[in-house]
Amino acid sequence: MLSALPAADLLELFLRFLVLSLLSIGGAMSTAPEMHRYLVVERGWLGEADFTTAIALAQAAPGPNVLFVPVLGFQVAGLAGAAAALLGILLPSTLLSLGVSRWGATRRDTALVRAFTAGLAPVVVGLVFATGWLLALPFIGAPTHRAGALALIGLTALLTLRTKLAPIWMILVGAVAGALGWV
Repeated sequence: MLSALPAADLLELFLRFLVLSLLSIGGAMSTAPEMHRYLVVERGWLGEADFTTAIALAQAAPGPNVLFVPVLGFQVAGLAGAAAALLGILLPSTLLSLGVSRWGATRRDTALVRAFTAGLAPVVVGLVFATGWLLALPFIGAPTHRAGALALIGLTALLTLRTKLAPIWMILVGAVAGALGWV
């Protein structure tokens, strides 16, 4: 949509992503469903296609998976939106990660740290699954794309679990399938 947001809305965007940063166990992608709810459903700043395109573009680009956050912010409010979203998502989690990693490094062999680490694994898996589900819903919901989308999801899951194939190859297959109209 790319419009100039009032300062109050930019501050709200920054604060929303600041809070999401503290919930982004497993990476920023785990909070994509909440970002979708906020940016698309609640505020109407982005459309469904804009949101999905931002994530797909950032995931296809080399670099960290957090790249989709400034893309979303840019789509909402240009460079100011990109800066607000990126600073919001990075600031708290970076400071918290730095502090916790320093604390945990000196206590990594304690039962509490081992239990905490083991307990977070299913949370991360659940959050990433929720993100994948949100991104797949528009394709699974469309009768013309349902079979292709389910086949592509199944193939991706199988390849991820059974091989050490780099994700970029699976993204490439998905892009080709989309370009051919299969998904």
